Amino acid sequence: MALTGRQRPPAGHAFSPHDAVLRTAAPHVARRRFLTVTAAAAMLAFTTNRPARGATAAPELDAARISDDPFTLGVASGDPLPDSVLIWTRLAPEPFAEDGGLGRQRVVVYWEVAMDEWFAFVEHRGVATAHPEYAHSVHVDVKGLMPDSHYYYRFRAGTWISPTGRTRTAPEAGSDADSMRLAAVACQAYQDGYYTAHRHLAQEDVDVVFHLGDYLYEYAVDSAGGARRYTDVKLPDVFNREATTLADYRLRYALYKTDPDLRAAHAQHPFVVTWDDHETENNYAGAVDEKNSPPDECLVRRAAAYRAYWENQPLRAEQLPQGPDARLYRRLAWGSLAQFDVLDTRQYRSDQSYNDRPHAPGAESDDPARTLTGTAQERWLLDGWRASEALWNVMPQQVCFSQRTFDLTAPARVSMDAWDGYRASRDRVMAGAKAAGIDNWMVLTGDVHVGYAFDIKDDFDDPQSKTVATEFTCTSIASGGNGAERPADWDTYMKANPHMKYFDGRRGYVRVELGRENARGDFRTVSAITKPGGAVSTAASFVTEVGSPGLKSA
Repeated sequence: MALTGRQRPPAGHAFSPHDAVLRTAAPHVARRRFLTVTAAAAMLAFTTNRPARGATAAPELDAARISDDPFTLGVASGDPLPDSVLIWTRLAPEPFAEDGGLGRQRVVVYWEVAMDEWFAFVEHRGVATAHPEYAHSVHVDVKGLMPDSHYYYRFRAGTWISPTGRTRTAPEAGSDADSMRLAAVACQAYQDGYYTAHRHLAQEDVDVVFHLGDYLYEYAVDSAGGARRYTDVKLPDVFNREATTLADYRLRYALYKTDPDLRAAHAQHPFVVTWDDHETENNYAGAVDEKNSPPDECLVRRAAAYRAYWENQPLRAEQLPQGPDARLYRRLAWGSLAQFDVLDTRQYRSDQSYNDRPHAPGAESDDPARTLTGTAQERWLLDGWRASEALWNVMPQQVCFSQRTFDLTAPARVSMDAWDGYRASRDRVMAGAKAAGIDNWMVLTGDVHVGYAFDIKDDFDDPQSKTVATEFTCTSIASGGNGAERPADWDTYMKANPHMKYFDGRRGYVRVELGRENARGDFRTVSAITKPGGAVSTAASFVTEVGSPGLKSA
């Protein structure tokens, strides 16, 4: 039962500021480091925008004076560990105002974590501060939790109590977990339709949701909300422009998070998030944007986008950006069953070859110096595989890893924005997986607004070569509208890519169950998103067996 509005907790179980453990969302930030000297511009823009201390601290707002519900953007949790989980909210009684309706004042927020949804058995409680410098977001790293356990959490500001969120911890490190279920989602352009897939995802029995990028889009949204014309809401003009500034990105997250289906999915499941391009700008690469703007301009925009991303996601302090840089790649585990190596394939990549147009591989794209991950992240990934003792090694990331040729005639074109445009980088990763001896390697992918299932081949140009891994590409939540079961290029792609076992252009998500004997992937698609109320069904299911990579129809 979710408690909302001015409802109070049951008698005897009220929030208490006494014996509270203080864990604020404003950790000390170390001296800033930047990728390039041109990031000095970003430093000027952001070094002064941190929570103040002492006598110069922002004044505290008496939370009792908040007259409207401040929890309009919901609650979320993320990155579950065996003994902790991150819980999140952001106060915004006026979500479409630049300051969220709270001005420049800080707000004290109380939080509780319980074993039951009625909060009869509160395990942990504490107090945090919602700082205006962080858009009144709250990130609480709740520690001391029991492994492999479900919990409920909520926040209070003044007399207002947030919706109740449900989360869980990971199994104890090295423990023999029998199975786990995950969902993979991506690409949710608000203006392209309703989040029907999120509504169904909120009802799924999954342990974790991996969001693989394009959580929002920087593009303008008109007053009707684009394709959401069945909603009787007129959006303010502030959204009808491309997001480029910190205020723009904050408002765009507010717009997305007012969607009830997205809020429901977050409240029901812990999320593990990573970005792709549209959280900043379409197809940017490192410090290079689509328009080839000066690098300092790109990095100032990137700093704004990264800051807003952290403020609006259930991420720990370790992911807090330092200017235009943020360490988003990270590693999670599910006992001895699975290791998850979450990648960032945008921040460190080389610029796309051939003006980022579909092109046959050539000397420019195959330059061995080119990288999709950057040297440090690539080394981190391969070192992690060498040390892994997990049964499954899962790599959640953004763009298609498997070769995907667009033509039946040679030389066939491929995407310069995906791993096909960085074949030397892919070869190094595949060689590292082979050297590490990982037998059950799975790649999770977003980006392309369609569902794919691939066998990852030792040599993609030889269909008879060894299958070394599997790849599940989730379709979009909304981007691209309703889509079609068989897009116009379906026949060409299936013939040109014999390692492609599935291709569907409808909206939805992928649900994967990892077990001790096999893994099963279900492609869940919805009937329509341009009108609310679409049904969900399983379009196809595949199984890959432990020790025997390769997809078989289930």
